[in-house]
Amino acid sequence: MTLHYLVSPAGVPNYGDELIILGWLRHLAETAPEVDVVVDCLNPVRARSTLTGAHPRLRLTDTLWQLCLRNWTAGPQATTETVRGMVAAPATAADLAPGIELLRTADVVHLVGGGFINDIWPPFVGLLAGITAAVGHSGGLAAMSGQGLWPPPAGAEDLVRDLARRFDVIDVRDQRSAELIGAPGLTVSGDDAYLRTPPTAGGADVPEVMVSLQSQLAAVDGERLLEFVGRVLRDWGVAGVGLVECAPDQDRDMLAAAQRVLPVTRRYDLPEILRDGLPVRPGQCWLSTRFHPHLVAAAGGASGVALSISPDYYATKHRSLVDAGSRWTILDELRVPERPAAGGYPPERLRDLRAGKLAVARRIHAGAPVGRS
Repeated sequence: MTLHYLVSPAGVPNYGDELIILGWLRHLAETAPEVDVVVDCLNPVRARSTLTGAHPRLRLTDTLWQLCLRNWTAGPQATTETVRGMVAAPATAADLAPGIELLRTADVVHLVGGGFINDIWPPFVGLLAGITAAVGHSGGLAAMSGQGLWPPPAGAEDLVRDLARRFDVIDVRDQRSAELIGAPGLTVSGDDAYLRTPPTAGGADVPEVMVSLQSQLAAVDGERLLEFVGRVLRDWGVAGVGLVECAPDQDRDMLAAAQRVLPVTRRYDLPEILRDGLPVRPGQCWLSTRFHPHLVAAAGGASGVALSISPDYYATKHRSLVDAGSRWTILDELRVPERPAAGGYPPERLRDLRAGKLAVARRIHAGAPVGRS
């Protein structure tokens, strides 16, 4: 039986990470329902409620993530060497040995998209080492799709580049990541959420103005950000907004404060969003620090303002969407903008983006070696 092994940061949970892995599993359920699929994720217990049923032959584990987390070091080099060594010799990995043995039988090991291998979480470079070591043993295909690798870990640019270039399929989501890797045959197909039309829950009762905010990874103080958003809403004459939760653990305090100081009339929690879709409709206007609400709302025809809260990480992410065709405004400083009304992506651009991502999917999953068991 052919084994497709997907590596994802799902289970934190976080809206974008869950959206992406659900997209890949549903794609495989349609195109390859007969293959065995393993998702190696950060928290299989928490991911199970979201992912169960997305593919008929799905199993969950956390082997590669545990290898990185248990060998967390200040720089990625030591973690990378340890992970590589344990995948090469599973008996050295104690309770993780059975999971490593399974990984070493995979026909495809696919690092799905996101922005988790970078200067914020340097030891996750170990994922690249573990994947390349596994396919070195099995002869399988190593693939990455929609990767955001910018900013790279300081002093480890060459390490990231060398490991990424060992992959058979290299696809990234932004130009800065492409320039970092610089490999022949590399593609820039954008974020993996383009693989499928993201689910939305538009309707007459969906608020005209939506807000998605965070304090995590922000270079601007949360209180100052909330004060600014309140000023924008007053300037626009907005009496009520919808508030979106994307990462319950990280967003809790920020959203509680937002409900105290902003005119919130409806809150959408993550389980509801994953079940029903993001509350999006044409004619809306969004204010969002987060990346995937920008992508999905713009894909649904909504106008918006992307609040760039960090000069490298989020600036690169939001810019990649505008470069791909989103007509949102990006704010790099806290100045009140005109209320945008240009909409999101042109429909023809969305079709092109999905076609590009489907081409990557075919290279990864239709080009898998024949199963060896």
